[in-house]
Amino acid sequence: MESSPEKQNIEPTENVNSEDDLELEGDSREAVASLKIEILEKVAEYARLRWQPQKFIPGKTPAPYAGRVFDELDVVSLVDASLDFWLTSGRFSRQLEKDLATYIGVKHCRLVNSGSSANLVAFSTLTSPRLGNRRIKRGDEVITVAAGFPTTVAPMVQFGAIPVFVDVDVVTDNIDVSMLELALSEKTKAVMIAHTLGNPFDIQAVIEFCNKNELWLIEDNCDALGSEYSINRNGTIETKRTGSFGHLSTSSFYPAHQMTTGEGGAVFTDDDELALIAESFRDWGRDCYCAPGRSNTCGKRFEQCLGELPKGYDHKYTYSHFGYNLKMTDMQAAIGVTQLVKVPGFVDARRRNFSYLTQKLSRFEEFLRLPKATKNSNPSWFGYLISIQPNSRSSISRDGIVDALESARIQTRMLFAGNLVRQPCFDLLREEKSGYRQIGNLENTDSLMNNAFWFGVYPGMTTAHLDHIVATIEKYLKSCGL
Repeated sequence: MESSPEKQNIEPTENVNSEDDLELEGDSREAVASLKIEILEKVAEYARLRWQPQKFIPGKTPAPYAGRVFDELDVVSLVDASLDFWLTSGRFSRQLEKDLATYIGVKHCRLVNSGSSANLVAFSTLTSPRLGNRRIKRGDEVITVAAGFPTTVAPMVQFGAIPVFVDVDVVTDNIDVSMLELALSEKTKAVMIAHTLGNPFDIQAVIEFCNKNELWLIEDNCDALGSEYSINRNGTIETKRTGSFGHLSTSSFYPAHQMTTGEGGAVFTDDDELALIAESFRDWGRDCYCAPGRSNTCGKRFEQCLGELPKGYDHKYTYSHFGYNLKMTDMQAAIGVTQLVKVPGFVDARRRNFSYLTQKLSRFEEFLRLPKATKNSNPSWFGYLISIQPNSRSSISRDGIVDALESARIQTRMLFAGNLVRQPCFDLLREEKSGYRQIGNLENTDSLMNNAFWFGVYPGMTTAHLDHIVATIEKYLKSCGL
């Protein structure tokens, strides 16, 4: 465990009775409940012994770019769910969807099995025939950026929509909003972009552009859970969490992110209809919205006439979309329920680590461009992104500093795909010449691809980790004669 809080009283998670427990009566039910408490107490004891904090030895112990941060309560919750043996989504999934929606500040959350699946479901939602003329059709365009993770863009390409790439700015490494109008065409239907490494894009400008042109906005919030942005609405400043501004937004709960369920993600929306469509795409494309193990929620299971099916055809097997099965399991959700409680503390730790690194590294800004928060934002930083300054001496290179860090057992990462259109998966689209558009030469994106890297600020990092990073960078710069 990365954290080790003091021993706590272990109780089964709220809503203790599983669907199967309700079938037990009398002495059997009491015996099962008592045994469960005993088991969970033992699990907590095991977790405290098994995952004790490890001493960090600079240069010998790894300094990961990210990692799972958990305690015995997360392990207990996982085992609690496994004792139910409810292998699909159940009570923990319902609880996590409710809690996440409240945390983000929206009405609806739908859990999925990864952040990439969340992006797929969110985009697919906007292709639904239920949206009429506003639906995204094949050949329609979606404005995005090439400096990011590929699964923000993959759903567009796979569906047959046209991604339109604009450049990023050189301060926040987010979308250059001055290029939005240049990217607009009569085929534009949506904007789908991520908050780069937790740093919000210029939400005010993007929302105004989308509203003016009646475009959908999908926020890829996978790296930014807990980030905040203050928007001016008719003279009133409103501060909200990212993920609450778009028509749809997404989260990822992979271990590297602000909270984890192992694999997992979520789709968020304030719109009732979009929530139903997203659920349909997640759940095989079915028209029915009954929870797993339940039937006839609508009261019309055998009474409807849809498509060219015979009247009364079972609604549980009626499909309004070409969907998938992308649900999260209840055991994953059980971890999420306890992880989400820790998120405010996780976010505070990320911000502290970021500030500490900036304070220590600011003396090198002549050579290294350090990350800056977007105006009117308070990021939940996913990582610490550094670029080699263009006017730096030729002896300094991204590859050189990365090699120095990695040799000191400090993990680094590139800014994901760098420039996505340079990736081999775009070879075929280039040959087709109609698979995507780009505005300008994407020079800032190319600069990130060639000169940028990042390392961690996650809560598992201590001051010793951070000092080791700073010392390694200083040593490298000195080796370059600086």
